[in-house]
Amino acid sequence: MGKDSIKLVANNKKARFDYFIEDTFEAGIALAGTEVKSLRMGKCSVKESFIRVEKGELFIYGMHISPYEKGNIFNKDPLRVRKLLLHRHEINKLTGKIAQQGYTIVPLQVYFKGSLVKVQIGLARGKKLYDKRQDIAKKDQRREAEKQFKVKNLY
Repeated sequence: MGKDSIKLVANNKKARFDYFIEDTFEAGIALAGTEVKSLRMGKCSVKESFIRVEKGELFIYGMHISPYEKGNIFNKDPLRVRKLLLHRHEINKLTGKIAQQGYTIVPLQVYFKGSLVKVQIGLARGKKLYDKRQDIAKKDQRREAEKQFKVKNLY
């Protein structure tokens, strides 16, 4: 595995459906050794997780990393709060944006970059119900167009 090779561990598809992602950041994450081993096996979920700013630091809540089978007493709580590692100016930029109405920070994906675990986080604005309906309609149109194209090329 090279220095810049990326191996996806978990993806949060629901975040892109529920929010407009305006900006993305790459953050490190403070983990215990058994958690990293569990992540290497792909046992992670960020579906219900969210990110909060506390005392000038970012923390991720609700990120589930399954306990490592061979970890015995060294295993940590699967849903414990974990610290995200970003540069100070990035944290300041994010805190300034979420102070505005309607902005939040959501985790988008967890991946290995070389040997390091990274979390891609997004500065997001919530979608209204009609925005979601528009997205679904666009998806259906695209699917229908692909189906028509396939049928035409079949004959």
